Amino acid sequence: MTAFLNHQGFKSDIVLWCKLLLPQAAKRIYNLQSKQLVKLFSRILLQDENSMLENLEQGDIAETIRLFFESSTAVKASPKSLLTIQEVDKFLEFLSGLTKEDEQMHHFKSIIDKCTGNDLKMIIRLIKHDLRINAGPKHILNAVHEDAFKAFQVSMNLEAVLQRFLPSTSTPSSTSPKETTLLTSPGGTKIALSLMTPVLPMLAEACKSVEMAMKKCCNGMFAEIKYDGERVQVHKKGIEFQYFSRSLKPVMAHKIRHFKDYIPKAFPDGDDLILDSEILLIDNKTSKPLPFGSLGVHKKSEFKDANVCLFVFDCIYYNGEVLINKSMKERRQILKSRMTEIPNRIMLSESQEVHKKKDLAEMIAKVLKLGLEGLVLKDIKSKYEPGKRHWLKVKKDYLFGGAMADSADLVVLGAWYGTGQKGGMMSIFLMGCYDSDADKWLTVTKVHSGHDDAMLEALQNKLDMIKIGKDPAKVPKWLRANKPMVPDFVARDPKKQPVWEITGAEFTNQGVHTADGISIRFPRVTRIRDDKDWSTATNLNELRELFRRSSDCLDFSILLGTNNSDKKDPKLIASTSSTPSTSSTPSTSGKIDKEKNISPKGVKVEKTNVDDDDKEKTKGKIKIEGRIRVKKEFHIDQPSTSRQIMKEIETCGEENVKTEKILDLFEASYDPDIKIKEEATPIENLEHEESIIKNESDSKKDDTSAKYYSFVNNDYIEYNERGSPLNWIDGRKPRKGLPSDARPLTDNMEDVLDFHDIPKSARHVNSSWVEESAASSEMKDICPYAVTLAADYCNCPCSCTH
Repeated sequence: MTAFLNHQGFKSDIVLWCKLLLPQAAKRIYNLQSKQLVKLFSRILLQDENSMLENLEQGDIAETIRLFFESSTAVKASPKSLLTIQEVDKFLEFLSGLTKEDEQMHHFKSIIDKCTGNDLKMIIRLIKHDLRINAGPKHILNAVHEDAFKAFQVSMNLEAVLQRFLPSTSTPSSTSPKETTLLTSPGGTKIALSLMTPVLPMLAEACKSVEMAMKKCCNGMFAEIKYDGERVQVHKKGIEFQYFSRSLKPVMAHKIRHFKDYIPKAFPDGDDLILDSEILLIDNKTSKPLPFGSLGVHKKSEFKDANVCLFVFDCIYYNGEVLINKSMKERRQILKSRMTEIPNRIMLSESQEVHKKKDLAEMIAKVLKLGLEGLVLKDIKSKYEPGKRHWLKVKKDYLFGGAMADSADLVVLGAWYGTGQKGGMMSIFLMGCYDSDADKWLTVTKVHSGHDDAMLEALQNKLDMIKIGKDPAKVPKWLRANKPMVPDFVARDPKKQPVWEITGAEFTNQGVHTADGISIRFPRVTRIRDDKDWSTATNLNELRELFRRSSDCLDFSILLGTNNSDKKDPKLIASTSSTPSTSSTPSTSGKIDKEKNISPKGVKVEKTNVDDDDKEKTKGKIKIEGRIRVKKEFHIDQPSTSRQIMKEIETCGEENVKTEKILDLFEASYDPDIKIKEEATPIENLEHEESIIKNESDSKKDDTSAKYYSFVNNDYIEYNERGSPLNWIDGRKPRKGLPSDARPLTDNMEDVLDFHDIPKSARHVNSSWVEESAASSEMKDICPYAVTLAADYCNCPCSCTH
């Protein structure tokens, strides 16, 4: 590369060469997915679209188009390449501005007669942001200069970095001196930090133990609540604002448009600044964060009954002063002294300084017990290092080898083709459980990680599957699956399929899956259960119980270093049996007693006899007392915020971990004065209501065909032709009538849901990003896997972790 750079004949083209070698850094978006490309080229080449789609199952769209291009009789491939790199760059730049199918097709026709088969193949790879040459920015830029990659990590501006470091270049940077601040790299080279240009965010690695945290943060640490929102980098220059996602793409306007009114009030003397932060949707009534993904789902309702809140946790630039080389403690102090909080709009992240192992263990236990996602730990003397994973993130599924994670033993019900290196083979699997009452198999999650290449190869022959090609009409009667979860293959006989232990960060409930909407977030295969078959795998009743207990069954004695069972609070370590559990994870081997009538949160529970303990457990819910139904409604006088929760954490000692105070604060979020409204409803009225519901259900039997879908309060709902909902989670039945944002069911459901079954309005990357990251054991750059969504959503890839 060095010799190439010094060749006088190519000096003026080095920037262009690097742009083409690093298409993911060019930040062009083409509005073209693989199936759209097949549709375009089947018309250009006069080839059969279905044949091309069948070949696409091998997982390489560029190779598919090359094969059909070279065999086309309508368009002949050039015997030799006639294209220059300048022509290719102009072609791609113009293509990135086209959105209409006819315009895109006409543009491809303008260049295809100059292409060889391999030329067109590489153009398609450039469009897909992946040349498959196993070389990223670090490899290419280190060949330019030893500090070029470090500079790129800070500014993410490829052209500016190349112009700064290319030998003998006098081309001035496009960034004016007033907008640029130079940092000194370890090698002594100046690196540009520019306002309004995104900086690669500092990241966190998984922390697997308290000991690891104390070793990594030997100077002491700030322990911050890990917010389950979306990472946002805020740039302010005078009255101008820019907001960048974790992948350095612009954030959707509807998520951040309100902040321009509040940030100047929160930072009254902050003319120019760069903030690192997290945005969440906050419920106005409770001041509690809404679940991940709510930001996108609530777009059309204009955040009714909720506010978008910016939680600021770092500052790397303030009024001309670069803060990257200052310690975390100094940066935190600057935030505290310069920032005025605006409740539920602009808030300082909750943080506590920790120096002792015991204090950290107690804080982790309390935060997990509160149902929060976890903690982010930062050495108090650490600098802000763009792109480095020198922070630590603590989540229950990271600790003690996953002993505190949620898991279930599920049956393999189906599979999808993989992409990339796993193209053409089953590598994504549909996992589910059995509902004995309905004699149906239900979907729970789909999983791709946990198997090595050898195991995946063996599974191709071991799994007895039937290909249905995602066709809902071919789904067997034994399987209940919503449209997005119809796979490429289904099991021939689910009772002969293997059982796998699936472990994830937490159980979730968004309605996409048919097992009462219960699913597993970030699932992975942790064990092949050869000792189990379908009859001993987790069934629906057991899954409901695991979901209900997911936050209450954690054995915090592991974390707190005590195994004295006499000191354990049953509120912290819940058990539904009289025999104590010997495992720190929920057992799925035993059958759940049906008489307990266990249901997840939000599922209707009916009991004829309610003892005192059960009354306490169902506090605030519907209870039947004799012949009268009593409904209690809590009216909150003053909403509680995360600051109140953090205050409790700071003031509690070890014994307070085992009290109800913090739990009550989190679950109810109300002051001691609680108004309780009780209304008594005769049981006859209840029976009348149930009769009405039954009659409504009977009237729907004639029309159960799903025609449309929509997201209602983050739940996936399918509707029939008349606009009646066909599926919902108990207790969350949507209203009749087709929502204004309802869409027809189509084959291409990948445009709506991402790999973890969360609306892509929350995260916009293709599932192959997850596969490739898992395969290489490192997080891949998100840009090559960006997904362009429908017009109602944004056209940028977003992520959420911080």
